[in-house]
Amino acid sequence: MTTVKKQATISDVAERAGVSVPTVSRVLNQVVPVSEKRRKRVLAAIEELDYRPSAAARTLASRRSRMLSIVTSNTSRYGYAETIRGIELAARAADYTVTISVVENDDPEVVRRAVTAAFSQSPEGVIVLTFDPAGDATLRSLPTSVPVVALSGARADGVPQVLIDESTAAEELVRGLLEMGHRTVHHITVPAVHGEDGRTTGWRAALQEAGAPVPDIIEATWDPQSGRAVGRELAADPQVTAVLCGNDEIALGLMRGLVDGGRRVPQDISVAGFDDHPLSSLWVPSLTTVRQDFSELGARGVATLLAAMSDEADAGDLHTLRPEVQWRESTAVAANQ
Repeated sequence: MTTVKKQATISDVAERAGVSVPTVSRVLNQVVPVSEKRRKRVLAAIEELDYRPSAAARTLASRRSRMLSIVTSNTSRYGYAETIRGIELAARAADYTVTISVVENDDPEVVRRAVTAAFSQSPEGVIVLTFDPAGDATLRSLPTSVPVVALSGARADGVPQVLIDESTAAEELVRGLLEMGHRTVHHITVPAVHGEDGRTTGWRAALQEAGAPVPDIIEATWDPQSGRAVGRELAADPQVTAVLCGNDEIALGLMRGLVDGGRRVPQDISVAGFDDHPLSSLWVPSLTTVRQDFSELGARGVATLLAAMSDEADAGDLHTLRPEVQWRESTAVAANQ
């Protein structure tokens, strides 16, 4: 039978050294002077007991919380979850732990509660996922007492930010569809921060550059069922031959709705998404999409925040990640070609 050695505590050190627990703390934090005689006794007891300060003791010793706070409106949706995972991995590698505060919407009272929760653990820095109006409202409500970094969303003033260049990728995808002979590309959006995100901006720019018609934007919610409802409607319009969706879940819902309406993908209508959800390559047909490295976005956010915490980043710093178009089975040459 293996016996697990009991880890020494700060009380054990105090008892061995013949001093009080506060005296041991003072030796550890090196803020309040301790006599040389007592300091040596404490250090000797630490060595004899092989004492390893707890996270709380390390915090006391350094006067730092070793804590970073994440504020997000969602923790389960693919892009959000992957970004949070990237933050957690990078923070752990830098010997930080993270807390997560969820802001359900952009109501001022909801935002206030989320900000209070984020600061309840005295974080050394805060990362805000500004993918949506709730995240953007939270960013604008944060105090300036700790460094803050914004991830994605619209350009934020006054804080360092890491963005994914959605606009360039959307332009590339739409140009590719036009080169396949599609007269134009319809567009279904998901809720954006300030009226329009980079996906929509890039879609419009590519159509205008090619002199192609710019259809009215179709709005969906985050629910894939809203994409299915749109698909049933578009199935009845013979002018629709290609559609770019605001994310992959909406695209998958759209394809199901098109099939409900008797249309085939891609033979009748080409469909493209955004994000490269893990299921997008497994769907039949596999989904053409834009691969965004959300995990890298989170990791880059931590690196930027650590730089800001060390006064090595400026408020206007902007770091950009380039996504990649993944051409798959859901897009094809227009039927009239």
